[in-house]
Amino acid sequence: MKQILNSLNKLAKDKHIENKKYFDKLKKKQPKNLDYMMQDLHDAEFKKTDCLQCANCCKTTGPLFTLADIERISKSFRQKPQQFIDQYLRIDEDKDYVLKSVPCTFLDAENYCMIYDVRPKACREFPHTDRKKFYQIADLTLKNVAICPAAYNIVEEMKKKMPL
Repeated sequence: MKQILNSLNKLAKDKHIENKKYFDKLKKKQPKNLDYMMQDLHDAEFKKTDCLQCANCCKTTGPLFTLADIERISKSFRQKPQQFIDQYLRIDEDKDYVLKSVPCTFLDAENYCMIYDVRPKACREFPHTDRKKFYQIADLTLKNVAICPAAYNIVEEMKKKMPL
């Protein structure tokens, strides 16, 4: 996995212009069954991908925390939401709540999430490749292919199955 992660950033950079052009075309003309095809690609990839072997998303980026996330997680910690915010979060330049630091505070040494059952929505949905109206998150997907080997593979498969 280390070897894959070491080459992922370079692979993503090498494919960035190609992927950007592809997603620009996709935004202009979405295939009728795009969301169904993306769900199939996502499901097929995650049958063979074990996130516990990687956890690069948790090690290199931090999720956005919604107010609902903060309420849910702080309740599980038996804390008031403001205590949770003060202890773990900061407000970023977009005025969103994010972790004070990465890697994620809640990632243990074996790549397990210590708050998995109450984790933020952004974590539950990452890498967002099975999201409805997938064409709307092209910019996010372009970023995620450099972070997540599964997202990279899904986009490469998508370009083969849905040439534009």
